[in-house]
Amino acid sequence: MLIVGSIVIRVDDIEAQIAFWTRALDYEVREPRDPDFAVLRPRSGEGPNVSLDAVPAPRVLPPRIHLDLYAQDQAAEVARLTALGARVVPWDRMPEDADFVIMEDPEGIRFCVIDARDQLSSTNPA
Repeated sequence: MLIVGSIVIRVDDIEAQIAFWTRALDYEVREPRDPDFAVLRPRSGEGPNVSLDAVPAPRVLPPRIHLDLYAQDQAAEVARLTALGARVVPWDRMPEDADFVIMEDPEGIRFCVIDARDQLSSTNPA
């Protein structure tokens, strides 16, 4: 059986991205860490690691893979992430009843914030 151990994100400025993602996800840096690679782990101990790899990579839109971050209070989380430096990405094909907001981190790495009030109770996070 396989489990997701870590999701690796290529970044340009590893220190800035560590600052953003640790605050965004309430994660901490697993020590020791390399100057160009950091494993971030959940403070609560629940969930996959997110690793940041300082390797130049061309930006592709739309991205081939992205994170869906589930939120009990989507509007509050979008506001909090915006205050941390993320941006809402407008999309002209956004459905009127969309339960997601497309965002990007300070380097332009995209992710979605999902309104998961109904989903979290019925979803198995493992």
